[in-house]
Amino acid sequence: MPSAPEGDETYAYSLEEVTRMLTYLPQPAYTIVALAALTGLRRAELAGWLWENYNGEELQVTRSVWEGHVNEPKTRRSKAPVPVIPALARILDAYRQQWGNPSAGPMFASHARTPLNMNNVLNRNILPALNKCEVCRKSLPGHAGVEHSFRRDGLRPEWHGWHAFRRGLATNLHRLGVNDKTIQAILRHSNGATTQNIYIKTISSDSAAAMKLLETALCAHSAPTPAPGECAVLN
Repeated sequence: MPSAPEGDETYAYSLEEVTRMLTYLPQPAYTIVALAALTGLRRAELAGWLWENYNGEELQVTRSVWEGHVNEPKTRRSKAPVPVIPALARILDAYRQQWGNPSAGPMFASHARTPLNMNNVLNRNILPALNKCEVCRKSLPGHAGVEHSFRRDGLRPEWHGWHAFRRGLATNLHRLGVNDKTIQAILRHSNGATTQNIYIKTISSDSAAAMKLLETALCAHSAPTPAPGECAVLN
């Protein structure tokens, strides 16, 4: 899997930005972003995630999907289980029910049950929802022919790339007082220096306890629940 830069390589989303972003996103982007922000999964891991690897409390990363190619996780350490906090579990459970309660297969799938392309999710769901005109509420692609100039709604968070969620999780846990070794375990980094020098953008006893702190902080920022209605399906 190639390692290519995405967006602003130094940005980390705050919890406030994540919860604000979720208020604007439709499905499946809502659940994908929640999963990225609250687990630190990489973009290719989001695409490759399987229902059979989730038990309600943790998920196991067994594969990644990059541009349609199925691969092993990035490193051996990447296969470590990822804790799922209750707020995220509720989001995943609601999404699962919308899809008919599947027990296996890709979590984020097309009608053909193939993994969704995360770039399609970005371009069709996320960017149109975040880049709205503050005057007419139209998205940038649909703003052609409008008599006034496009003025982006500044209340909506800006997009800084998929990896900003992973950096954000590291940063938010660090701000909550979680030690660097535990953050390294949650992000499944082989090298602790990577966590400290690249992923923590600021200034446990175990991973599950650390994620409980994140759950408390998330509730304090009033994280939304999934909007009712059917999930959007992308190819």
